[in-house]
Amino acid sequence: MTQSFDDELEARLMRYAAIDSQSDQDSTASPSTQVQFAMLTLLRDELTAMGAQDVTLTDYGAVLATVPGTAPGPTVAFLAHVDTAPAYNATGVKPRVHRGYNGGQITYPDAPLVLSPETSPELGKKLGHTIITGSGATLLGADDKAGVSILMTAARHLLTTPGLTHGPIRLAFTPDEEIGRGVNKRLPADIGAAFAYTFDGSTVGEIEYESFSADGATVKITGVSAHPGWAKGKLVNALTLAARLITALPLSTMTPEVTEGREGFLHLTDMTGNAAEATLRFILRDFERQGLAEKGTMLRQAAADIAAAEPRAKVEVTITPQYRNMRYWLEHDMRPVTLAQNAARAIGIQPASKPIRGGTDGSRLTEMGLPTPNLFTGMQEIHGPLEWISVQDMAVATALMLKIIETAAE
Repeated sequence: MTQSFDDELEARLMRYAAIDSQSDQDSTASPSTQVQFAMLTLLRDELTAMGAQDVTLTDYGAVLATVPGTAPGPTVAFLAHVDTAPAYNATGVKPRVHRGYNGGQITYPDAPLVLSPETSPELGKKLGHTIITGSGATLLGADDKAGVSILMTAARHLLTTPGLTHGPIRLAFTPDEEIGRGVNKRLPADIGAAFAYTFDGSTVGEIEYESFSADGATVKITGVSAHPGWAKGKLVNALTLAARLITALPLSTMTPEVTEGREGFLHLTDMTGNAAEATLRFILRDFERQGLAEKGTMLRQAAADIAAAEPRAKVEVTITPQYRNMRYWLEHDMRPVTLAQNAARAIGIQPASKPIRGGTDGSRLTEMGLPTPNLFTGMQEIHGPLEWISVQDMAVATALMLKIIETAAE
């Protein structure tokens, strides 16, 4: 069932991954970067060429399209995001193909790195598979160009294969998912589906309906500038206060590197500034609303303590809601989840559902009224130079998408 898609999926991912489409959290534009249009316009043109209908590049930077139904049934939507993560270099990606993986180490031409089953256990399960990696200097971008490749391959199959029975299908390719801005307020209505799925997950079998709840936080510290030679009693160093703030937080128990499972965290993502002024950015994550609120309170209290100890400084905290756990809505109507689980079993895959230690566009879409669980693509070790994916796993994801479409029409 999956073999016929391998060559197309490989070719698409190799081509898409080489296109720079990194998002930028510091930009106020939508999409946040102009480079994302390289992917968006390409997908628009490819969808038009393959015969999709209602192909649109919206003014908020999403590409939408329709695969017309051949039978009655609910309209089902599928989404993937075109941007790559700003957490690591994603410019000049050189994807590499490793055919017939033999279970050993994979090395990289552009960095002294090693990928192996010892550090990435899932890799050890892919003997004989075709593995795609980057070159070591960048991430690969399978997050989420694997999802893009899966949607485009399935769409091409539906549009060019006579006799398939399915209801109307909507496709959506969004920008800026990696910075939490992938879902414009108009997107659910513009998609116009009964329910949807994002292909933005990892290991084969994962069908996810629970995600982190997320806030972003900015702490701006304004000190008092003075010449260091005559600074006694005058200088208030904003960077010193920033360091005190960081050490006042529970670094040993509540940061990403020491948490797992259902544990939430406070994560300092970047810090900029000088002695006069410093800005710290955090992301706050928890599976429950109360836990998320507690982390915001903790950050505010730590900032207030810094300000109280040094009244000449100004310490401002801004917390911005990002998305909420999709479980809060999906647990009241599990039909999209059950449909995907049954479709997985029908193609010989055992479904597994575990909380996502992250979020997808589906988190926001579900909150906004469009139920949207998340499905696997096969991508592994994302957001870093060791990112990799199996072409055969992508083919299984493509088969799952087609089976969901078939089952929904029934």
